[in-house]
Amino acid sequence: MGKVFRPSNRESKILSQIESSKERARRVAIAGIHDCLEPLSNAITTKLIEYSLVETTNKNGLEDQIMKCLDNMSHADDFDIDYQIAPFRNLVPHPNIVSLYATSFVIEKVINLKDTVDVYGSDEEIYHCIHQQVIKHLPE
Repeated sequence: MGKVFRPSNRESKILSQIESSKERARRVAIAGIHDCLEPLSNAITTKLIEYSLVETTNKNGLEDQIMKCLDNMSHADDFDIDYQIAPFRNLVPHPNIVSLYATSFVIEKVINLKDTVDVYGSDEEIYHCIHQQVIKHLPE
């Protein structure tokens, strides 16, 4: 018979603190979007095009769409955010919620925009490109 794991009070407290810190980091990241919405969307768009991950005929149109995506995220409830990132949740071991949300937008929605020629690269390459810009603009 297998051993039943029953956490002690101390272990429960530690697990609760870990979960609370994850939730706090998520809230801080989402709340920080408003402070750097335009520079972040510009940086993401520029790097996606520079690294040839997205080919577009209108950079400004793509930047506007990414800005709308990030703005929508800042107003969305937790269920909508979790629904959007669900297919990509296991993309990297410890994902940043903003990077993951923007990655899912680029992978799923940008390809359908009229100005987009094509989206290249793997999901991981797109995530890392976006994440580099997110960590530069958002507080940790």
